[in-house]
Amino acid sequence: MYIYMKLVYLCVCVCIFYIYLYILCRYLLEQRWFEQWSEYVKSGDQNSSLFPGPIDNSELFDVTDVNDCLVENEDFTLIPAEAWHKLLSWYGQVGDQPALERKVVDLPSTLKVEVYPVEVFLCLHSNMDNAVTVQFSRVDTIRKHFEVPDNAETRLWMKSSDTSCERLRNVHASVLDSCLSSGMTVIMEMRNADGTWPSSRPQIMRNSMEEQESYRGQPGVCGLTNLGNTCFMNSALQCLSNTPPLTEYFLQNAYLEELNFSNPLGMKGEIAEAYADVIKQMWSGRHFSVVPRVFKTKVGHFASQFLGYQQHDSQELLSFLLDGLHEDLNRVKNKEYIELRDAEGRPDQEVAEEAWRNHRRRNDSVIVDTFHGLFKSTLVCPECRKVSVTFDPFCYLSVPLPVSKERVMEVFFVSLDPVAKPIQHRLVVPKAGRVFDLCVALSLATGVSADQMMVADVFNHRFYKIYHTDEFLSSILDRDDIFVYELSCVSVEEDGEEVVLAVYMREHGHYRDYGPSSTSSYGTSLFGHPLLMSVRREQCTRDGLYDLFLQRLDPADEETADGQRASETKEEGDQSTQQEEDDEQLEMPVRAKPCKRPAARKCCPLKRRKTLFTIQAVNANGTTDSSQPAQSYVAIDWDPDMKKKYYNENEAEKYVKDHSMEVVYQQTTVQLQECIELFTTVETLEEENPWYCPVCKKHQLATKKLDLWSLPEVLIIHLKRFSYTKYSREKLDTIVDFPLRNLDFSDYLLKKTGVNGEPPSRYDLIAVSNHYGGLRDGHYTSYARNKDNGQWYYFDDSKVTDAKEEQIVTNAAYLLFYHRQDKIRHPTLPNPTNSCLTSGQPADDVISSNHEGLAGAASCVSMETD
Repeated sequence: MYIYMKLVYLCVCVCIFYIYLYILCRYLLEQRWFEQWSEYVKSGDQNSSLFPGPIDNSELFDVTDVNDCLVENEDFTLIPAEAWHKLLSWYGQVGDQPALERKVVDLPSTLKVEVYPVEVFLCLHSNMDNAVTVQFSRVDTIRKHFEVPDNAETRLWMKSSDTSCERLRNVHASVLDSCLSSGMTVIMEMRNADGTWPSSRPQIMRNSMEEQESYRGQPGVCGLTNLGNTCFMNSALQCLSNTPPLTEYFLQNAYLEELNFSNPLGMKGEIAEAYADVIKQMWSGRHFSVVPRVFKTKVGHFASQFLGYQQHDSQELLSFLLDGLHEDLNRVKNKEYIELRDAEGRPDQEVAEEAWRNHRRRNDSVIVDTFHGLFKSTLVCPECRKVSVTFDPFCYLSVPLPVSKERVMEVFFVSLDPVAKPIQHRLVVPKAGRVFDLCVALSLATGVSADQMMVADVFNHRFYKIYHTDEFLSSILDRDDIFVYELSCVSVEEDGEEVVLAVYMREHGHYRDYGPSSTSSYGTSLFGHPLLMSVRREQCTRDGLYDLFLQRLDPADEETADGQRASETKEEGDQSTQQEEDDEQLEMPVRAKPCKRPAARKCCPLKRRKTLFTIQAVNANGTTDSSQPAQSYVAIDWDPDMKKKYYNENEAEKYVKDHSMEVVYQQTTVQLQECIELFTTVETLEEENPWYCPVCKKHQLATKKLDLWSLPEVLIIHLKRFSYTKYSREKLDTIVDFPLRNLDFSDYLLKKTGVNGEPPSRYDLIAVSNHYGGLRDGHYTSYARNKDNGQWYYFDDSKVTDAKEEQIVTNAAYLLFYHRQDKIRHPTLPNPTNSCLTSGQPADDVISSNHEGLAGAASCVSMETD
C-alpha cells in the first residue's frame, strides 16, 4: 500500500511539473520550417535532403516586429521551452533573429498563449510628453511599472486612441480586468501635498470630452472604436444595433424584468447588461463613437475564443451573442425535459406545431420572438428507404454559394532562353485540376509543350517543393510563389540520358577562407531565384556544368569571362588527375526523372583555369554535408568580388508581366434566390457525419433535404463565403445580388396558413456585414438603415458616413439582415441633411446645426479606422 501511495504521489508531482512547464511559456516556430523538420525526422535518414537547416523565423517578422496577422498552424506552431532549446542546440538559428518567447496565462475560462502582448504607453500626469512603451501580459498589473513610492496615493486614467479618457478605479487590477488594449495610454497622477489632485481629469482630455458630451446627433449614428482587430465585433454590433425590435426592447428597459440570473446555460445576465450599455450609448445621440471595451471583456470572459485581439469571424461572434442574449433573457426559469418525436407519417402541420410548442416550452425570449424560425428536415436511408421527418428551429440561415469550377492562378514562366526574363502569367485552370492542367494552360500562352515544364514553389531562394504533374492544384496556395521552368527534354523516363538539376545561387562571406574543393556551406548565403535545368549525364562534371551555367546566367559576359580565365590558365601537369577527381565528385544518382533523346557530341576537355564561381553538390535546403551522398541539387558559389563584377543581381531579379496580368476577369454574379435554392437542394451526408438509421440499426450516408416552414420577424442570412475542406481552403468572392426590398420567400415556404393561403413572406433589407480580404486577414465593415430616419449609413469602426443604396450590393457582403414588411415601422424623422461632423468640430457648431433637435443628425462621424 505504501509503495502504491508513493507511486501516486510521484505521478502527481510529474503532472504538476509538466503543468508548470506548460504554464511557463511557449515559443513561436515558423510553420514551413517545422513541417520540413517533421518530414526530415519521419524519414529516419540523417542524410536525407529534407534536412531543414538553421531555424528561420524571418517570415514571422514585419520589419523588426512580429507580423500582426499570423495564423497558428498555418504561419507558426507553438512549442514548449524545452523543445525550443533542444532544436536551437541542434540546428542553430539564422542571423540575429530574436527568440519569440510568449507567456501562457491562466485566463478566466482557459489557458492561452499570448502571441500578441498588450502594448501600452505609460506616462505621469506631470510629464505627459514623455511616454514609455511597455508590453504587458493580460494578467499583469499596471501600477507596479510606474516608479512611484508604494505608499503614494495615485489615480490612473486610460486614454484611448480616439482621445476619450476613463478613470481606472482599481489601480491594482490586471490588464485584462482593466479592459486595456494595445495603443492605449495610461496616465498616472499623484495626490498633491495639500491633499488635492492635479486635475479632475487630465487636462489634455478636457476639451475633447466636453465636445463629446455636448454632441447631440442622430441616435444610432455612432461609430465603435477598434480596440485592436475588433472590426469583426463592431460590424456585428452595428447590424444588431440597427435591428429595430431588439434595440427598442433594450432602449425601453424591457430587459430589466427578464434578466435570468439562474440559468446554468447563461452568463448570469452579464452579457445582456453589457450589450444594453453599448446600445444605450450608441442611441443616446451624445457620442461620435463608443468604446466597447467592457463588452469586449465580458465576451472574452465567457467565450475564450474571443480573448485577446486577434481577428475573428463576425458570424461566429454574432452566433455567440444571440445565443448568450437568449439565455440571459430566457423567460423559462426551469427547463423541463422534452423527448423529441419523429413525424412517423403524421401531417406536417401537426408535427411542426408540436415542435414549435416544445421549443417555446424551453426557450422563450426576445431573441426567439425576433430571430427564430422553423425548417423541415427530411432524411432518407439509402438502404431501407426509411424516411425521417423532423422540424427544427433556426436562428439564421447559412446558405451556400454556387462554387466556380475554375480558378485563377499567377505563375512565373522561366524560359530556356538565357536572355529572356521570367514572365508572370495569369491563368484560368480547373479548380479540381492537377499540376499538369496548369502546364497545359501555360502551354497555350507560351507555345512551349506542357511535357517540357516543371513546376516548383520557390521560397526563401530555394525550392520549397517541386511538384509532380499528377498532384492536385489544391495543394498550391494563392500566396505561394510558383515558378514554371522550361526544360530541354520532352518525355521522361528512368535511367535516361538527361537529368534534371536544381541549381541554387550562393555567396561566400568575406570572413571565410574557402577554395574550389571546399565541401562546407559555412559562411554561405542563398540569393536570387533558383533554376531547374535538364542536363546530359556526361556533362555532370565541374567543367561541363560550369560552361552550361555560365551560358545560362550571363551569356553577354562570356567573352570577357573566357578572356580572364584563359589568361590565368594553370599548368597542365596535374590536369588529368584533377579532372578525374572533379568528375567523380559530381557523379550523382539523380532522383529527378530523366528523358530520352539522341546522344550528342561529347564536350572537349577543358584546361584548368581560375573560375568566376565554384560548383558544389548540396541538399534540398541548399546546405552542404560531406557525409551526405551527392544529390540532384547543386549550388553555384560566388566569391563576393566576382559576383559584384560579373553578376548583376538586380537585373537577374527582374521579370516582365504578360498581357494576361492586365486582363480583369469578370466576377461571377449569382442571385440570392439561387443560394436559397441550393440550401433546399437534396444532398448526401458526408462520411464524417452519418445518420443512424433506427431500422437498419447502423450509421448510413442518408440523403438530406431542408425546407423552410416558418420565418422569423428578422431573418439573418449568412453567405458561406469561407469554404473549408480537407483538400482546400478558400474565400469565395462571388457577387451575390440580393434585393434591398421585396425579398419574397413565398415560393420556398411550406406553411400555408395565412389569410390568403400564405403567411407574410416579403422582407426588406436593414443591415449588411461586409468582409474585405482573404482567409488569413481582412477587415469588417457594415451598412445599416437607421430605424428612425430611414437613411442608410456605412460603418467602418469609428468612422460613419452616408451611404447610397447602389453602394450596398458588393462582393464583400457576408451577413444580410432582413425585416419582414408587415412588422416594419416607418421612420418618424425626416432624412438628415448632408453634413459631416468630425471629432474636431467645435461643440457650438454641433449644437447650432442641431437646434431643431434630433432631426438634424450628423451624416459623417470620422474618428479612426483599422
